[in-house]
Amino acid sequence: MYLCFIKDLELNKRQSRHNNQPNYFARTIYSTKTYSMSTIIYPSPIFGPVHSRRLGISLGINLMPADGKICTFDCIYCECGFNKDHHTKTPHPTREHVAEALETKLKEMQQENIHPDVLTFAGNGEPTSHPHFDKIIDDTIRLRNKYCPQAKISVLSNSTFIHRPKIHEALAKVDNNILKLDTINAEYINKVDRPTQPSYDVNRIIADIKSFNGQAIIQTMFMKGNTEGGYDVDNTTEAFVAPWLETIKEIAPREVMIYTIDRETPDLHLQKATHEELDAIRDRVIALGIPCTASY
Repeated sequence: MYLCFIKDLELNKRQSRHNNQPNYFARTIYSTKTYSMSTIIYPSPIFGPVHSRRLGISLGINLMPADGKICTFDCIYCECGFNKDHHTKTPHPTREHVAEALETKLKEMQQENIHPDVLTFAGNGEPTSHPHFDKIIDDTIRLRNKYCPQAKISVLSNSTFIHRPKIHEALAKVDNNILKLDTINAEYINKVDRPTQPSYDVNRIIADIKSFNGQAIIQTMFMKGNTEGGYDVDNTTEAFVAPWLETIKEIAPREVMIYTIDRETPDLHLQKATHEELDAIRDRVIALGIPCTASY
């Protein structure tokens, strides 16, 4: 394991392909990252800002400890690595610590005239597992409104706790409630997403997502290759895409985000889906009348 120190945020301009307006992106991103083999453990509770393929200039909020990973999934493609390799020895950051660190960073960015597009709950595990997640969302909304009212608040969640009333209510308050649904195939989920809860039921998850009445964004990873054990993980085939599309139609989310592997993964046998495969799936979602973006 070694630490990689990367330069401060450097913003560059690109012309947007869509509206010919300047689009700022971060070329050098995190202040510090811990790498173990090919994976990343993020600082806590604030990291970045970074450039997100899907969200723009994103200030990260990591509600997990800085020394490891806590997640209700153990995805074979997770950039933070396998759960077993990153056991934590420190507690979650407190609600007060998160609010103080976020305010300090937002003040600093304001002074440097850096304007985040989004405040994103992500990092070393499942953000909604924090015992005070709902209150932290309230604090974040208050600080966003004070320092960067133009910024959106996003939560990247694996959907495992959305059945809990306080979590559901908190997610309903954010701008981008981004919920994972890689497939509806239970065998694939157990081999790839690897839920840590024996009670995990994808049909219950789908019902819980529907309960947001369209105020959710579905996030799906498409990839190819095989696991270290030889399991075929290609979910770009019709056998996976067709039933997934039917479920997307039933859920009727506000938007769908599809993407593929962007960084090294703890299982080294995985492969990216192609641009053509992602574009074809994206177009089929759009044909349902649902906005969809593809990130390569």
